[in-house]
Amino acid sequence: MICRIANAAGFWGDNLDAPRRLVEGAEVDYLTLEYLAELTLSILARIREKDPTDGYPHDFLTVLYSLLPTLTAQPNLRIVTNAGGMNPQACAAAVGHILARAGLPRVLVGVVSGDDIAGRLDEMGHAGCRFENLETGQPLSELQRPIASANAYLGAGPIAEALAGGARLVITGRVADASLTLGPAVHHFGWRWNDWDRLAAGSVAGHLIECGAQVTGGLYRHWQNLDLANVGYPIAELSDDGSCTITKPPATGGLVSRETVTEQLLYEIGDPAHYLTPDVDVDFTTVDVAQTGPDRVLVRGATGRPAPENYKVSLAYRAGFAASGQLLVYGADAAAKARACAEMILARLTAAGYRPQAINVECLGAGQAVPRSAAPIAQVHEVMLRISIHDERREAVERFAQQLAPLVTSGPPGVAGYAVGRPSVREVYAYWPTVVPKAAVPAQVEVRAASKW
Repeated sequence: MICRIANAAGFWGDNLDAPRRLVEGAEVDYLTLEYLAELTLSILARIREKDPTDGYPHDFLTVLYSLLPTLTAQPNLRIVTNAGGMNPQACAAAVGHILARAGLPRVLVGVVSGDDIAGRLDEMGHAGCRFENLETGQPLSELQRPIASANAYLGAGPIAEALAGGARLVITGRVADASLTLGPAVHHFGWRWNDWDRLAAGSVAGHLIECGAQVTGGLYRHWQNLDLANVGYPIAELSDDGSCTITKPPATGGLVSRETVTEQLLYEIGDPAHYLTPDVDVDFTTVDVAQTGPDRVLVRGATGRPAPENYKVSLAYRAGFAASGQLLVYGADAAAKARACAEMILARLTAAGYRPQAINVECLGAGQAVPRSAAPIAQVHEVMLRISIHDERREAVERFAQQLAPLVTSGPPGVAGYAVGRPSVREVYAYWPTVVPKAAVPAQVEVRAASKW
């Protein structure tokens, strides 16, 4: 028995047509859509502050509209997504409205919540949770900054529970990326929660497809030979023993090869012998990857150990303001002129009493974006000057935003590109990686008919 789990969104902002094209081009059991990253949660928290009925990626609603014909034509298709963001119930309400208007009011929609612990930090702190920064060891009590968001990475268990409750769409807040795939696999095969090798194998499959087209040719070093305009998004064909074949819909671009799969396998894993998820401690060093046919790669051999006792927590705090602006600088000695422009901006800010706490100057086109081992390019005739600053004072950043356009008439010759207007000032969120005991974060699972949300 094979369980076909696909992924057609690797982040908020991915191709909106990819989910529809995938399910129209291949029949799958589960379609996963991954929208959340650490920064995304902070942005969504800010949106929810302004509107308590918001706080989730609205891209999912656009995708859902495009999937309505397939949901009707393929009654066994189920969707699992973390598009709930910071407000899974609000997302479910919007989804329910769409389904009801499409004549699908009885479709069951499951919501997984409980990951948002921002409002419980003081309570947990009094109970002994120090929320130590994983990089510095500093306890959260010493931070003394306003907290923007705090979300525990829940695991696959609540997703499997929602599917067992009959949910055709499962909407979660923050869960571990690989858990979006493992939850359906556990539900489909009935795996035990202490069958560590199978849980590890399902997590490897989830890790491979979680970033969408990265495993089917995106970012591949031999990209010149691929049709990436029509790139196919990945499908993991899982077997009960945990082995899986990575493939993509037929007649799509991109490539599934041993190289593309191995590159994604090694992506963002840290210690390959201990890839920690909420569900299992995965050992990637035992994994075998083999090409079995055109656009078909078999992955097997993953082993696992008991899951960690803690959830990882993505915590963000407010850390001042930032802005970034750019100008085209051209002509002889373009790079030197660009750097002189940056020095003029800094001098004028300093004279006005607003020397920024942090500034970053880039001369793009003069070797600025290449690896540090490469020598800068001295003789170029046009560069893009990009200046970014960060400061606790909003007024300092606003003053910086006013300094780029004046260079058109008060700087060296050959300055252009100011027509886009002044740089926008934005609030900065800084990341505080930490953990919390699983027992302190119970997940909630609700399954209702679409019309009841």
